Amino acid sequence: MAASKVKQDMPPPGGYGPVDYKRNLPKRGLSGYSMLTIGVGVMCFGYWRLFKWNRERRRLQIEELEARIALLPLLQAEQDRRQLRMLRENLEEEAVVMKDVPGWKVGENVFHTDRWVAPLTEELFNLRPREELLHKRFGFLWYV
Repeated sequence: MAASKVKQDMPPPGGYGPVDYKRNLPKRGLSGYSMLTIGVGVMCFGYWRLFKWNRERRRLQIEELEARIALLPLLQAEQDRRQLRMLRENLEEEAVVMKDVPGWKVGENVFHTDRWVAPLTEELFNLRPREELLHKRFGFLWYV
């Protein structure tokens, strides 16, 4: 093979232009300081709203507690009235059931004291249907 003449590529006359090697990224978005300022501002606003809501919630809680305290004597009186009515019904039933037993005293106190002792749930609901006892003790249950 005959040796062919190789033509080498050469730069253009006067040389190549300067090579742009520096980073040339477009500026996108906010700077770090501005984002930090916005973040701190949003956090301050959030804490301000949180403290404001906590104050309002505390005020509402105090108002609800005062309402409960105001209603407590009425609710206690209703519960006492209901208990006394149930005790009277139980004593009447006890008198009917135990009329043939000699020496039985209807309504005799089992605690042997003169002080008032609140009746047990079983004592109040002993002569009533079992569902009422369970409802009183556990509240409303579907599976009972």
